[in-house]
Amino acid sequence: MPAGKPIPKPSVCVCLNVRRASRAITKLYDQALKPSGLKVTQFSALMNIDAHGPLTTSALAKILMLERTTLVRNLKLLENAGFIENSPSPDPRERQISITAHGRHAIGQAQTRWRTVQRQMKQQIGTEQLQMLGHLVTVLEGMADGQGTSPP
Repeated sequence: MPAGKPIPKPSVCVCLNVRRASRAITKLYDQALKPSGLKVTQFSALMNIDAHGPLTTSALAKILMLERTTLVRNLKLLENAGFIENSPSPDPRERQISITAHGRHAIGQAQTRWRTVQRQMKQQIGTEQLQMLGHLVTVLEGMADGQGTSPP
């Protein structure tokens, strides 16, 4: 926030507060990663493709917990930039995604900046609070999948 501008108060709406937090966190990571040419969503996809690949779009969507159609749009950008490549898969309806040398180089450029934001988060928010956030995310995902308490 620019100096002198008041910080908005939290909303009574849980959804709005979580969305605001998500946008703020994404902005912090995107600003830090900008010199690498990657957005945090792209960095995450590349890291997971590198760790688990080659893999299908459906498998990656499950790992990232994204809708497949959303992921396909994002992967097209990574493919056009030369960070990933597609090849045939055993399932003719799917393609195998693998990371390229250029993609690994981009990850290398971004990792130090990503780690810096991670450290800043721990310093500003605290390890215990971040662990609580991780727990909260798990509970909310369970609720969304019908595994938690249903509303009254």
